[in-house]
Amino acid sequence: MAEKKLEVKDLTISFRTINGKVQAVRDISFDLYKGETLAIVGESGSGKSVTSRAIMGILAGNAIKDGGKILYDGKDLMKISEEEFQQVRGDKIAMIFQDPLSSLNPIMRIGQQLTEAMLLKNKALRKESKANLKAMFAALDSRMKEVGITDAQHDLAKFKEFGLEHSKLETSYTEALDNATEALALAENCILRIDSKALDATLHSDLLQFEQASKRSKDYFVVRDRAAELDEAVAAVKAAGTPKDEAGYAPVKEALTKAVSVLKEATEFEMPNTFTLAYYLKNVKNEIPQMPVAEMNALTHKETEQGFMDAFQAKAEKAVVYSSGETDKARQAAIELLKSKLPVLEKAEPVKTEVDAAVKEMKAAVAKCLDPLEVTKDSLTHTFGTSIDYAVDLYFGGFKRNEKEEKRFAKSSAKHEKIIARGKTPDWEVIPMSLVNLEAARVDMADTVKEQIAHFEQQLAANENADFAARTLEIVDYLKEQTENSAYYLSKHVARERAIKLMEGVGIDNPRRRFYQYPFEFSGGMRQRIVIAIALTANPDILICDEPTTALDVTIQAQILELINNLKKQRNLSVIFITHDLGVVANMADRIAVMYAGKIVETGTAKEVFYEPAHPYTWALLASVPDLDTKEKLESIPGTPPNMIYPPKGDAFADRNANALEIDFEMQPPMFQITDTHYAATWLLDPRAPKIEMPKVITERLERIKARNAAKAQKAEEE
Repeated sequence: MAEKKLEVKDLTISFRTINGKVQAVRDISFDLYKGETLAIVGESGSGKSVTSRAIMGILAGNAIKDGGKILYDGKDLMKISEEEFQQVRGDKIAMIFQDPLSSLNPIMRIGQQLTEAMLLKNKALRKESKANLKAMFAALDSRMKEVGITDAQHDLAKFKEFGLEHSKLETSYTEALDNATEALALAENCILRIDSKALDATLHSDLLQFEQASKRSKDYFVVRDRAAELDEAVAAVKAAGTPKDEAGYAPVKEALTKAVSVLKEATEFEMPNTFTLAYYLKNVKNEIPQMPVAEMNALTHKETEQGFMDAFQAKAEKAVVYSSGETDKARQAAIELLKSKLPVLEKAEPVKTEVDAAVKEMKAAVAKCLDPLEVTKDSLTHTFGTSIDYAVDLYFGGFKRNEKEEKRFAKSSAKHEKIIARGKTPDWEVIPMSLVNLEAARVDMADTVKEQIAHFEQQLAANENADFAARTLEIVDYLKEQTENSAYYLSKHVARERAIKLMEGVGIDNPRRRFYQYPFEFSGGMRQRIVIAIALTANPDILICDEPTTALDVTIQAQILELINNLKKQRNLSVIFITHDLGVVANMADRIAVMYAGKIVETGTAKEVFYEPAHPYTWALLASVPDLDTKEKLESIPGTPPNMIYPPKGDAFADRNANALEIDFEMQPPMFQITDTHYAATWLLDPRAPKIEMPKVITERLERIKARNAAKAQKAEEE
């Protein structure tokens, strides 16, 4: 099963306004898995962007977090501080906004905006990785000692020592390779400019950059044996100075051609395994083996495995097995305690002193269920304390809040009636009461505990067939990564080269030249590509795209969509794609959630939502999507979305739904399950409801799309 990257549970967001409380997001839940694209689709005002901003922690100042959880990496993003959010926002979760120009500094060059993000994140990453490394080493040391491994500290110190050496070797190699790549590109570009007689100041600038990059490209595994040839070529370019005519550039071109030969070879060499080489240099022989890189990698790998890693992993696996067992014991004990305390929360009228005492014991028991050797954090268990505290405060604090709200409403109503009694018409309305649903809050306290019990039971069942060797390898890889990150210093010239590669990766032509340009010198589509590049500088886990193509013309839209799709596959990103156009996400979404009036009304795989839509609102969205083969006039959705200061009692779409049932105006429909992955909140799915067929215009369109796709698939097979 794919790794769950983000969990949104019962999210409810409102906004204070002078006219009343606007209920923007109402009790929505969804999960986001690693490497998938979840599209959230709906009209303006449906709550899509509010949801994405809640995930990013950038809600407006008048926002009210009424309830729910946003779980990511062991944190509830609804409850963490702004300081904690700064470690997540832009680094782990990045966002692309609708208007790229509003995301860019108009008086700062594009290159500086890209590298600034990289350099800042590198500094934060080093600090975070040092803390992570220290915590994992301490946990491993403790667990190893508990299973009788007496030399744990020695092994961990050795791992850290050659891990740091690995980081130094990796940094040196990467910087040299990046500079060799940059020097090669500059040399080839300069030759092209000389051939085309573009002998201007830009050429001279590129030649200076070529000289600097060439000097920084020297490394044992990059430019080594032919370093003298490269030095001669650089010296010849430097000696030529600034020639006055075409003939003066002849020796420059000759020198650059020689440099290209050296640099091409250097950038094509096999990459060394710097991790195993670091162990070899620190523990076997302080000298790089004089042999081809492939043979050297095989030798150092063998020495590392036999001399240290095999034994270290075996010891670490014992610690992992023991730690998992101890955590399972704690989970079993916690399940029993939680079940024994649950009746205190399930009373018709819970007693605060009893609840507080029970919650204190439950929090202590659940805190013991966190495995210190976990790499992927158990978000639900990590956030149990804050979740149960919030639920308890909402219930018991609700009595006082409701009393205060009732007094405010009574006072406002009396004032309103007094104005009417004088024969005048008030130019304002009484803001409805916003009361805490005490019964729902009471149930939520118990449900928080029940959810944790079910979670522990699932973990205990999963651990019966646990692959402890794989878990151990995950820890070793984590230690390697954190060691490398803790010591890796990103220099400005390497950041510049990486920024240029990113620009090239997002489809910007001539990135070296455009690196120095300002935002106004780019088209709308190119600016959006720059924003995407900036979002990717920290290599985030999750990318949120909030209407990224709305401000672009149709052809550019297609290019940006294709770019985002390709980047997701290359980087194994998890993507949340916000849009009002269901047609935009047809070929890029894995799953789709359709939102209306702050609620998710239908969710399923892209195929299910497109070809088997169940909610009338989804039908309406599909009917309004342009289609070249449709001869009929496009269907528009009648009416307007409801005023969310006064949300409808029943189905929010009922007033605009020609097929609305009587019950739609009286009661909100539950989520009906259609398949294991497809759900819709419509009374039409109730077994007692009359059979209402999907509009003919949609069924005919879907049949044409299916036929077209089948023809494409057949043609692809024949080719």
